[in-house]
Amino acid sequence: MSAGPDVPEGGERVFVGLGANLGEARQTVLRALDDLTRLPETCRVACSALYRSAPVDAIGPDFVNAVAELRTGLSPMALLQALQAIEQASGRQRPYRNAPRTLDLDLLLFGQRQLTASELTLPHPRLHLRAFVLRPLLDLAPDLRHPVLGVLQPFLGALADQSLQRLENPPAGDRVARQRGSRPPATG
Repeated sequence: MSAGPDVPEGGERVFVGLGANLGEARQTVLRALDDLTRLPETCRVACSALYRSAPVDAIGPDFVNAVAELRTGLSPMALLQALQAIEQASGRQRPYRNAPRTLDLDLLLFGQRQLTASELTLPHPRLHLRAFVLRPLLDLAPDLRHPVLGVLQPFLGALADQSLQRLENPPAGDRVARQRGSRPPATG
């Protein structure tokens, strides 16, 4: 487990989607996963494998995607602001809806909270419609329940037509690698 300073006991279980399709997308996603470990009152519990996906409702090169599980004492809005700061530090621009991006961080689930605000909707309204979100999310939590839709696993079958390719195992030390019975890749 990678912990930032002052991680609260327990904290809220949160899932964040990561994606990039401009520049060195793989490196950007890996760097963002590392950046998540430095958020205040937050620890990264695990991250999924990296996946490659074709853009959905967008144009540009293929994306590199992953999902991270966090525990946080931050509020949903405070966490959203922290995620947007990481995006901006990676050069994220928003010239138009669904534009190609250097980094996209989406707050997918924040415990079982439901929220509708101009800048944030929880749960993410399309997480069950995107293979590049749902597959890595279910890698981390196969029995995960959505606060409105219930068990998410059955939604995966409807997404078989969306292009998705597993690229590599999670960074060394993350839980999903150990859950699958494999050893994290050696480094160095």
